Amino acid sequence: MDLAPGECAELWNVTHPDRVREVAASYVQAGSDLILTNTFQGSPLALERHGLAERTAELNAAGARISLEAAAGTGVLVAASIGPSGMLLEPLGTLSLEQLEAAFQAQIRAVVGAGVRLLCVETMIAIEEACAAVRAGRAVARELGVELEVMATLSYEGTPAGFRTVMGVDIPAAVQALERAGADVQGSNCGNGIEQMVPIAAEYRRHTGRPLLIQANAGLPRLSGGRTVFRQSPADMVRWVPELIAAGANIIGGCCGTGPEHIRALREAVDRVR
Repeated sequence: MDLAPGECAELWNVTHPDRVREVAASYVQAGSDLILTNTFQGSPLALERHGLAERTAELNAAGARISLEAAAGTGVLVAASIGPSGMLLEPLGTLSLEQLEAAFQAQIRAVVGAGVRLLCVETMIAIEEACAAVRAGRAVARELGVELEVMATLSYEGTPAGFRTVMGVDIPAAVQALERAGADVQGSNCGNGIEQMVPIAAEYRRHTGRPLLIQANAGLPRLSGGRTVFRQSPADMVRWVPELIAAGANIIGGCCGTGPEHIRALREAVDRVR
């Protein structure tokens, strides 16, 4: 859609709403049961890097409304995308846990006020931050008196000690912490192609009976002509769907590089397994 590198994607919710709506609608048309909002970097901490923190409520509410409009009348669910702040908590950084939770609450309050009742806390690498976002969702639900479901997914990489996030979080520790924080759904997104997600899903299933969400990239990214390219085709992704379901995944989607054609193919593959 010609979003420039370094440009604030969330600002497009008010400057280019038709383009954002087109993206959301394309995934509805591809057969998604669930789509996200264009609010991944919508916390005031993340927006501050663009000088937009004071527009947190406006940009997140607009992002929520756009996806809700794209899904209207279809039965497709909408989840607000809640991504990492990009900042480090004390003592590694200067951000306190209270500041972080307050920032997530501001973002979540806006999307809930616009009508979203499902959160997708995603692409987390620090368990403290993931739990802060989940707790923020629970706090806003109590404050506003609404029912709110919260999904939380972390990004892992393979190490000699097993799957861990960049901050060293392993899957058993993530499961325990997120269950205490109140996550309804757990899992993993980003950082891996779908074939690497199979053992990640299996490890999650060994430690939790909760619903499991897996959103793989369309392969690992490569730089080509100054652009990030994901080379895994829809056919490459769908051949792993039976194994991913057998490993315990309940919700299968796509992260970086997965366009509508990938999702259409995944939809068909899931239906075949059913």
